[in-house]
Amino acid sequence: MKIGIDTFGCDHGRSGIGSYILSLVRNLPKSGVPVDLFGPELDRYTYTSGQEGVTYTGVSVSDSLLAERFWHVVSLPGFARRQKYTSMLFPSGVKLLPLKFAVPSVVVIQDILSDVYRNSDDGIVNSFLKSQLKRVTRIIAASSFIRDDLVKMKIPESHITVIPNGIDTKLFYPRTTANNEAVLIHPFSIRRPYIIYASRVTYPLKHHVELIQGFEIFKKKTGAPHRLVLAGADGLNAEMVHREVLKSSVSSDILLTGYFPHQNLPELYSAADACIFPSSTEGVGLPVLEAMACGIPVACAAAGALPEMAGDCALYFDHNSPEEIAGAIGKLIRDPVGANDSLRKELVTLGFEWIKRFSWKKSAQETLDCIASI
Repeated sequence: MKIGIDTFGCDHGRSGIGSYILSLVRNLPKSGVPVDLFGPELDRYTYTSGQEGVTYTGVSVSDSLLAERFWHVVSLPGFARRQKYTSMLFPSGVKLLPLKFAVPSVVVIQDILSDVYRNSDDGIVNSFLKSQLKRVTRIIAASSFIRDDLVKMKIPESHITVIPNGIDTKLFYPRTTANNEAVLIHPFSIRRPYIIYASRVTYPLKHHVELIQGFEIFKKKTGAPHRLVLAGADGLNAEMVHREVLKSSVSSDILLTGYFPHQNLPELYSAADACIFPSSTEGVGLPVLEAMACGIPVACAAAGALPEMAGDCALYFDHNSPEEIAGAIGKLIRDPVGANDSLRKELVTLGFEWIKRFSWKKSAQETLDCIASI
């Protein structure tokens, strides 16, 4: 038995899927089953450095989605046979799949595909990818919400296994911040107090615009000194979000960091007053769990998989309502008289208990078991 894991389509480890592969590989049990990652030659040491029993095979392909799709359709079946894979794992979901699966294969779905297809104008590619999901041996859904979404798309439920992602508590845990005025994370010096939203800057489904508007309402009502930190690389229609920041009356208190290294996020979370997460299109929503693990309270949209992921450990709001977002911010921030302390402490305590459900060792073992069963 030899398992091949596809690392294409993961933005060289800088995306959520890239973080998924890193965590999965680091927590694979010592089963004696050879595991070989394959992908861009550039990523030879991105995922496997220091990992025993895991190899990496580099592939020379132009760094473009079109070139990578062409390679998957034309070259991957032959490549899989030459590598003698007996099964394969595709963590990047439907983004990159072969025309024909050369060996029994598992596709990991982390997104709400109905939203992805509804907001895409590439009908031919969408039809192809949907048909591939019906041909693959097994699908791993990262949440029950994703499974139910796939079933609505006529994917047989019997082909779907729900395996939630884990939380790396060796990375995500509370940090103490000595400087009460600022948190220093190269190359940023971010003045405290602040609230954080860590997500790719994409319009409209990530709802940065509504958050910015809600933050402005909060500032006007309270006169609080807080800043809003938007940590994430620019994605689709990011210019709309940048434009909203520029026209806001509180633009000087809004910071767009751009891409923020995953390993530095715990420091950013720990020094924040709260995590506000308004996205309506989350199939997983790991950032809300990462924030809980870092000891800060969370408020998020009552949409997608977020209620499933956060349970009773977060405040919920209507992602389309800046007024509700403003209200949630007001309930969670620290204030000089400590009026919010009881709610903050309750949510933080609940969050610490809640995240114990999300173990990468458990997730990696269940993923390996799923692959072994096909």
